[in-house]
Amino acid sequence: MLTPLMNYLDNENVKYTIIIHSPAYEAEAIANSVHMPAKELAKTVIVKLDGILAMAVVPASYRVDLPLLQSVATARTAELASEEEFRGRFPDCETGAMPPFGNLYDMEVYVDERIARAEYIAFNATTHRHLIRMSWDDFNRLVKPRILRLSRVVYAA
Repeated sequence: MLTPLMNYLDNENVKYTIIIHSPAYEAEAIANSVHMPAKELAKTVIVKLDGILAMAVVPASYRVDLPLLQSVATARTAELASEEEFRGRFPDCETGAMPPFGNLYDMEVYVDERIARAEYIAFNATTHRHLIRMSWDDFNRLVKPRILRLSRVVYAA
């Protein structure tokens, strides 16, 4: 199961762990299935900023605050993208299991500051059955995301 993402990480000499879990489609359910606090699992939300697709990466137990994202990204508009609008941009991914590597998909990446405070980041690894866990420092070095406050809590996990 060597994916383009894993090839990329291997070529960059990044150490990572693959976590296999039963199929799950909601970030909170994934966190529960791997016994990980939801706040430690990053979910990738595809948004449109002024009509351009971008990634907003927030803890699983949080929701993207679109007005806040619009403000901090200095966009005129911010809205969630529909699956139809982004599905074709991720040919190597199951729909909804996109990893937060916008640099591989020609997209800007906005990461919530709560994720940037952690030593590690875990995220969907192109399927609804696999996660990758890697150091935040390696992720930050490779992706070069904009780190901002862009989410609000959905529930305490």
